[in-house]
Amino acid sequence: MYAPLPFMGDGANCTHTMIIRRLIRRILLFMGMMAIILLAITIGGSFYMLDISLGDLSGKDLQVRRDQLLQESPDVVAWADSLKDIGMMRDTFMTTADGRRLHANYFFANDSTARTMVVIHGFTCNIYSSLKIARMFRDSLGLNLFLPDLHGHGESDGDNVQFGWKDADDVLEWMPLVTRLFCEETDARIAVQGVSMGAATAMNLSGKEKMPQIKCYIEDCGYTSVWDELSGELRNRYDLPPFPLMHVSDLICRWRNGWSFKEAAPLEMVGRCNKPMMFIHGDADTFVPSWMVYPLYEAKQGIKTLWVTHGTDHAHSFRDYPKEYENRVREFLESSGV
Repeated sequence: MYAPLPFMGDGANCTHTMIIRRLIRRILLFMGMMAIILLAITIGGSFYMLDISLGDLSGKDLQVRRDQLLQESPDVVAWADSLKDIGMMRDTFMTTADGRRLHANYFFANDSTARTMVVIHGFTCNIYSSLKIARMFRDSLGLNLFLPDLHGHGESDGDNVQFGWKDADDVLEWMPLVTRLFCEETDARIAVQGVSMGAATAMNLSGKEKMPQIKCYIEDCGYTSVWDELSGELRNRYDLPPFPLMHVSDLICRWRNGWSFKEAAPLEMVGRCNKPMMFIHGDADTFVPSWMVYPLYEAKQGIKTLWVTHGTDHAHSFRDYPKEYENRVREFLESSGV
């Protein structure tokens, strides 16, 4: 026979309950501490991500870009310097409605013309990053040039990067001057070309402007949206999923800059454009993945043309195919009335 179990009174039950409660409190405390630590890491990581993607202004150092170009193509620097010496290349500044001082360079063509190309640089770049292609536009295609420094780049005010979203508003603010610089305002025939972030700026501008002087756009390796671009970089460079860093970074960007990653979407703006647009992208581009050009091209209604360059990585279509680039752009400009 089994011996009867000893009687467990109320005191034992109470002790057992207290142990369970202490254990639950410790688990909840641990979970709360872990949640706070994870939140702190996420917020810190989000600020770090923004500082890398929107706060890196190394391109503001003009001398660095000049020295780089001087090493790669000393003839291009000499070309620009010679034009500046004879007054064919000049500087201009503008103060925006919110008090920022913006800078641009402009070049007169060899012969008097109303045909003008606005050339928009990319991420952390400035005029020296655009001079190679600018020389082609001016000397081979006979165009005047207008090269703005975007917010926080070159000699323009700003302590962060706007990824082409508010930059489009700045370029639009430049346009009355552009239409008057080289000819009578009513005669101006303007094309807008941008590379990478400059391409995003051009596409964003295309959905906002209603200026008859702007005849067409050329976007070279632009992205569909800031969200798509940054989340892709987060996966490819750091092997991290978009959640939660992208979502927290997006909230911080909205608080800091007044716009969100998904709002800054050239894909949507291209759909509003009623001017001809040329799309260029390298099929080996992994920084702004080449797949992005196809939804951009599909979103554009009306006159459009697509050129995907074989074996070309990011922003190097002109470098890899200089003569074909020139010929294709020439044909596109002529068909667009520029």
